[in-house]
Amino acid sequence: MRWTRVVTIVPLWIALSIQQPKDPLDSFCRIFGHQTAVVDRRLYVDGGFVNHGSLPQDPKNYTNTALLDADLDVTNLGMPILRSNLSKPDKVPDVNGAILWSDPVNKVLYLYGGEYSDGEPDPFSLWAYDIVPSKWKSMPAGSEDRDIQRASYGAGAVVEGGEFAYYYGGWLSNASVPSWGSRPPLALSSLLMYNMDLHTWTNSSGPDSIGRAEGAMVYLPASDRGMLVYFGGLQVADGMGKTTPQPMDEILIYDIANSKWYTQKATGQVPEDRRRFCAGATWASDYSSYNIYLYGGSEISEGVGFDDVYILSLPSFKWIKWYPTEPGPGYPHHSLSCSVVDGAQMIIIGGVFTNTTMCDVPNVYAMHNMDLGKQNPDSAPWYQFRPNLTTYKVPPEIVSAIGGSESGKANVTSPKGGFGDRDLNTYFQRVYTPPPRTPTHTPEDDDSTPVGAIAGGTVGGVAGLCIIAGGLYLWLRRRRKQEETTVEETVPTPSAPETKPPTMYELPAEREQPIGELANTAPVEMESPGVTKHFSLPGDNHHHYQHPSPHSRDPSSPSAELPV
Repeated sequence: MRWTRVVTIVPLWIALSIQQPKDPLDSFCRIFGHQTAVVDRRLYVDGGFVNHGSLPQDPKNYTNTALLDADLDVTNLGMPILRSNLSKPDKVPDVNGAILWSDPVNKVLYLYGGEYSDGEPDPFSLWAYDIVPSKWKSMPAGSEDRDIQRASYGAGAVVEGGEFAYYYGGWLSNASVPSWGSRPPLALSSLLMYNMDLHTWTNSSGPDSIGRAEGAMVYLPASDRGMLVYFGGLQVADGMGKTTPQPMDEILIYDIANSKWYTQKATGQVPEDRRRFCAGATWASDYSSYNIYLYGGSEISEGVGFDDVYILSLPSFKWIKWYPTEPGPGYPHHSLSCSVVDGAQMIIIGGVFTNTTMCDVPNVYAMHNMDLGKQNPDSAPWYQFRPNLTTYKVPPEIVSAIGGSESGKANVTSPKGGFGDRDLNTYFQRVYTPPPRTPTHTPEDDDSTPVGAIAGGTVGGVAGLCIIAGGLYLWLRRRRKQEETTVEETVPTPSAPETKPPTMYELPAEREQPIGELANTAPVEMESPGVTKHFSLPGDNHHHYQHPSPHSRDPSSPSAELPV
């Protein structure tokens, strides 16, 4: 019967021509759960979900099947121009909660991890996007690949200059691992390393046996070969036990040269516990302070989440609240991305907004820019993106907390109460400069799939029928992958009997109410936190984006929370 139905609709399909997947930027409203990377002053955005048009009228979450990109040297309306020219072949997974590792020397992006929003996940494979010829390739599997599985919503980082990529924690579930079945999701406690030159994996232990997910990890050029710094998110005893927050004052540090983990207590204005936030790192020109900027996130259990900025300055291990400075209604959101550009700016894209149905500045495709050193005429943290701003200056709030000046010279170079391990004092006195790398990758024409343009041609005879049948199959598969339904609004607490990762893939078949809709409120465009008097949209009567207390909630708004 199924084949009869397919044959019946073929003539209609021919008449309508091949229907390509919905352009993620067409009638754009929101994007979330995606992954980003920067290579050669070009920003790449992959996967996740997108919303189109008006959320109350079309509350579905559509899978983003395209690889988006933006030239960071070209702006419009104060932001880089996002494009959808780099479509992906159908066999490349369209996932959410993954990571894009960047290899700037070989001009390659590696797509690791993530969750499938529909259907059984494919067996694990590391996918690589070769930027120069614009081709995708599944990397050959090695003997060590037997122990590698696809994790989601973990934390990843790449060492300066590439070569080594890392991924800590994350979830294994039936949305990421084939044949997982009805087993409860598992939070990992391991650290993965991928060698981009040798294309080999190393799976090592974490700081303890506790599984962790939905935090953030950044790379710092300290010690003999660099450091990894992890904080925030969830922790799960033995991977499947009770879900609790990873305390924001408990910082996990991995020294790469010695393959050793450390734990350090942080002090200052410690942020509230959170997950699904994003973070990026930069440092003073003299390396006297490394400053990690955190934005947004979801609360661990109930609540609307956060719309705030905190800075963790190292080696003082002092938290500094940077934004907001005044109370107000705010726009809490989670499942967003942070991309640091030249150490001076951080582009924040998208997220799930929990207390409004407004679209996220659709004219600039949900892009917001943070000036990490407040180097703008308004001395504001949010400002339009400026391609020529390529040098970081330490902002006054950090200087006030640790001393020194905008160029560095920090006076506070150790934590209050001292280092938890004296090794850390030694490591932070060293600066790692990676040796020059020689490209090891040659773009291959065979066994790769070109993207970036849609081929067309005249079809006839038997060959034409084969192409039509194949195209119909791909169209039906793409359509099934794209048409997702709305996100759940209510959440059990982390201590619920069944521990599940707080992910987006469990979507109801139908929904009677749109997500997070405010009572008697028509959808309107949400203004960017980067909008200032120097960044106004033509023809629009925009006022400043008011950033308030991270806990403010519209009393008429239902609680729109992250599924657990």
